[in-house]
Amino acid sequence: PINPYGETKLIGEWMMADCERAWGLRWAGLRYFNVAGSGWDDLGDMATLNLIPMVLDRLSRGQAPKIFGTDYPTPDGTCIRDYIHVRDLAVAHIAALDYLAGGGTMAEHVFNVGTGRGSSVREVVSKVIASTGLNIEPEELDRRAGDPPQLIGDAERIGRVLGWKADHDLDDIVTSAFTSWQADPNRKSFD
Repeated sequence: PINPYGETKLIGEWMMADCERAWGLRWAGLRYFNVAGSGWDDLGDMATLNLIPMVLDRLSRGQAPKIFGTDYPTPDGTCIRDYIHVRDLAVAHIAALDYLAGGGTMAEHVFNVGTGRGSSVREVVSKVIASTGLNIEPEELDRRAGDPPQLIGDAERIGRVLGWKADHDLDDIVTSAFTSWQADPNRKSFD
């Protein structure tokens, strides 16, 4: 792991493996990437802790979204991340539970839940801005400490073992996030 967050997830997997050895616990570890979007308008992510809700929040307040770091060794200079739609994540959980309930042997316990494709921060911010119909340029700031240039999930194992693959793309994620943001009566509209 490259950061404390990833380290805590790995420790959790070690603990599950210890429980398996000690008590025969059947388990699957799902490693999420950047979960975003909304399954339904009334279940949107309203916490401004992730990129898409942060951009929507700033835009709804008439402020420019922020991009941290434009000098990474990536095609457009911004970080690249694998975004996974929350509905795809839910289906991955069901696939893992079905596999465990069906008696499948778990030679491989840990699965990346991602698309295997990356989107740059600039690309995501641009799509969110476009979804609102606003014409605003993002503010470009220095890098944040600890941000790796690229994090993309290899979803080969989850496809092979659990038969799962992501069905939604970045456009679906942004559209669902925007419509759920608009549907929240506590949110300011976009002017």
